[in-house]
Amino acid sequence: MVLLALHAVSKAYGALQVTDDITLAVQQGETLGILGPNGAGKTTLFNLISGDVRVDAGRVEYEGRDITALKPHQRCHAGIGRSYQVPQPFGNMSVFENLVTAACFGGQQPEDEAWQTAHDVLGQTGLMAHANKPAGSLTLLNRKRLELARALATRPRLLLLDEIAGGLTEHEARQLVDELKRIKAQGVTMIWIEHVVHALLALADRLLVINFGQKLAEGEPHAVMNDPEVQRVYMGIDA
Repeated sequence: MVLLALHAVSKAYGALQVTDDITLAVQQGETLGILGPNGAGKTTLFNLISGDVRVDAGRVEYEGRDITALKPHQRCHAGIGRSYQVPQPFGNMSVFENLVTAACFGGQQPEDEAWQTAHDVLGQTGLMAHANKPAGSLTLLNRKRLELARALATRPRLLLLDEIAGGLTEHEARQLVDELKRIKAQGVTMIWIEHVVHALLALADRLLVINFGQKLAEGEPHAVMNDPEVQRVYMGIDA
């Protein structure tokens, strides 16, 4: 079943074409990895899916329904959760309060249910020991975990992850991949933008490479990484 479909989606800022005629289908339960040079349009593509940015042309469908005109909170209520490249918690609130807020307002859960969701997500993401700490006091790894946890608290069916492994050590990245594998096993569909390629390859069922807002390659991960044009554009290898 196709969970998310983009039909000829485009976005420009003045003369700069950031996303150019992207057509894409993501199957339920699939993990799609997205690669591309800096400035390729990857985060803009996420913003078009989440509703943070409106498309100039094309259509966004979710669960077979046209959601192109829906606002970000409406898409979140429909089951699209996301993390941001730079974590954006409520820094003066505790970790637990951040998760209850996400569950209540993003997931539309009643308060008692939101508290249970927050408790469950704390355990799922390894944040239980930090539940009562101010979110702004966390280490980078735990801020990344909280960014993931806040998205999970909305109970998404589609999870958008924007460079969530960026800045982590090798060991921390492996921990993150293990957490994401457990989330994937629960049937959550994921689209993951990442520059830490080994982490992405450990999880992705399919890769999409974007350059200058257009598709450069798409398909089985190792076949895509061995594509001479991908190696030239993304890895700087002149085949």
